[in-house]
Amino acid sequence: MTEIWYGLTKAMELIISFDPEVMEIAARTLRIAGTSCLLASLISLPLASLIHFRRFHGKRVLINIIQTLFSVPTVIVGLFVFVLLSRAGPLGELGILFTPAAMVIGQMILITPILLGLTISALSGVSKEVVETATSLGASGFQLVLLVLREARYAVLAALILGFGRALSELGVAMMVGGNIRGFTRVMTTALSLATTRGELEMALALGIILLFLALVINIVLNRLQQRR
Repeated sequence: MTEIWYGLTKAMELIISFDPEVMEIAARTLRIAGTSCLLASLISLPLASLIHFRRFHGKRVLINIIQTLFSVPTVIVGLFVFVLLSRAGPLGELGILFTPAAMVIGQMILITPILLGLTISALSGVSKEVVETATSLGASGFQLVLLVLREARYAVLAALILGFGRALSELGVAMMVGGNIRGFTRVMTTALSLATTRGELEMALALGIILLFLALVINIVLNRLQQRR
């Protein structure tokens, strides 16, 4: 018990003193997760709108597949991206394996189904009366999409925040395609795992506290958005 209390004390000292290594790892984690979420949203929002507003054969099956991918293991995504970017893979010539770019690609693939599925659900939750009224007033297809997105903005924003949280906390992709290289691809989850195996309790606890704090912030924001809805 004394050792745990000592570790917690040292961990708080690392955080309060803005330890350079801890801050560097935290900043890199936020940067990679933020970039992944931004790029995934640029793909998901238009694609979700297209799927929602179009009627086509197999639409329900496609949505079910997207929702199934919510729970895909991160190591499966990591393996797929590793094979894709390895020297023997189709994109091996890019030479970006074990770089932040590879981690961004992996996290994009991981969270895109989440953003896609939740955005479709958010658009489906908009009242049909809104769509019918806009259509009767002569709104174009593009204007209709913008109107529905505006009506569902809080739910869509909640989906984006949830995707960001998923990217922030994942380990498998970061470890498999990032390589946990110090000062280059090491993020909070991989650094925490390494510190734990090395017995560096203070560093592990410091990173764990920061991750918990970020999770708390994300949860508070999500709750506020739900209240606004």
